[in-house]
Amino acid sequence: MDAAAFAVSGSALAQSRRSRPAARRLTVLAYVGTYSTTGGDSPGNGRGIYLLEMNPTTGVLTQREVFENHSNPSWLALNPSGTYLYAGDETTNFEGAHSGAVTAYSVDRSNGRLRLLNTVSSQGAGPAHLSVHPSGKYVFVANYAGGTIAVLPVLSNGELGAATDVKHDKGKVGPTRASSAPPGNFAISGHEAPHAHMIMSDPSGRFVISTDLAMDKILIWKFDLQKGTLSPNSPASVSVPPGDGPRHFAFHPNGHWMYSLQEEGSTVTFFGYDEASGRLTAKQAVSSLPPGFAGTNFGSEIKVAVSGRFLYAANRLHNSIAAFSIGATGRLTFLDAEWTRGDYPRNFSIDPTGNFIVTCNQRSDALTTFRINPKTGRLIFTGQYTPVGAPAVVIFLT
Repeated sequence: MDAAAFAVSGSALAQSRRSRPAARRLTVLAYVGTYSTTGGDSPGNGRGIYLLEMNPTTGVLTQREVFENHSNPSWLALNPSGTYLYAGDETTNFEGAHSGAVTAYSVDRSNGRLRLLNTVSSQGAGPAHLSVHPSGKYVFVANYAGGTIAVLPVLSNGELGAATDVKHDKGKVGPTRASSAPPGNFAISGHEAPHAHMIMSDPSGRFVISTDLAMDKILIWKFDLQKGTLSPNSPASVSVPPGDGPRHFAFHPNGHWMYSLQEEGSTVTFFGYDEASGRLTAKQAVSSLPPGFAGTNFGSEIKVAVSGRFLYAANRLHNSIAAFSIGATGRLTFLDAEWTRGDYPRNFSIDPTGNFIVTCNQRSDALTTFRINPKTGRLIFTGQYTPVGAPAVVIFLT
């Protein structure tokens, strides 16, 4: 479209807006999963799953309701249509077995209310992450303490069935000290046994990718949609530097670039992704911390902006969200690290408008909200703290 045509189009749109009643503000809803037990490995002050409403203009969050769950619903995922929500209950003794659980809820899209459907075994202790296949037919779960990943079928009513596949991570674990960590780093946890940390399909749904923090590997699986089973790809994995501990990853909107955050190395690795073969090729590794940083840090979450121009990574102990620009070839340039105004940012999410980031400060019992500068990618604190006990994950209903 040339400039003149754009100007005419813009003028017509403005006139149309002036000639009709003001549009009603859309409601943006969010769910926050929490650590909700007083004992165990991850004690917390949460009560379950919190339902919040966001003002899409100001980013202000208001609590609507709490859905009680005292089994640490520390990870949440919605199906593609937003009609079902699944919670990873981070426990180690579901039904007396050495396992965690996954709970299914139906979602009333008119008000965000949840209705409990059923709870099944996650097929391993301490589920740390789950996701839903693009078809909506399966939930994938990564069990950190159990060192397993599992495929759970979604039944016609949204309930979960018994696992159609379970894989045990097997292999040599890496060293306790991360190769790429900053000077003075003592982030040495997690390398005594395999620890599955994240699992999610690629954008096409043909391949599934999982991380094992202790093995320092990102595993690639071929996925059989009909059977709900996983088989190793060729090659079956890629490695990160010893001890760095891959935690979470995010795909770029173009589907050809993937970014992995290492928990103990505090690095972000940029991979090229071949969607035809499922192969990952490492192209760049950068620190998630400011230049010159020394000390201990644990990376936690990584997301690509809606625009695809920026990437964000959360740092625990440094208590910041690092911002990067994404170049034309996918390579990253460090911009800034914004203080989260809280302690131990375990997770953050970008709202559906792409204008705000909401951060879960696990140890200071609050969410904090930042506006994203669309031109520079930098974060601007809105001044808002939203009280939630031990927030672990926040997701938006779209």
